[in-house]
Amino acid sequence: MKYSDLADKNSVELSAMLKEKKTELFTLKIKQKMMQLNNTSELRIAKKDIAKINTALTAVAN
Repeated sequence: MKYSDLADKNSVELSAMLKEKKTELFTLKIKQKMMQLNNTSELRIAKKDIAKINTALTAVAN
C-alpha cells in the first residue's frame, strides 16, 4: 500500500480501512503467539500500513 493510494480517499473510507488493518494486526499477533505465523514480516507491514492510514486521516482532517 502506498500513501498516494490513500491520499484521494475520504475520512469514512480511511476509517474503515484502519479498522480492517487493526483487526488484521490483531490476528497476526495471535498467530505469532500460537507459533502459526510463518512470515513475521507481515507484522511490520501491517504496522506501517496503519501508520500510513493514520497520516492520511490527519491530512484529511486539516
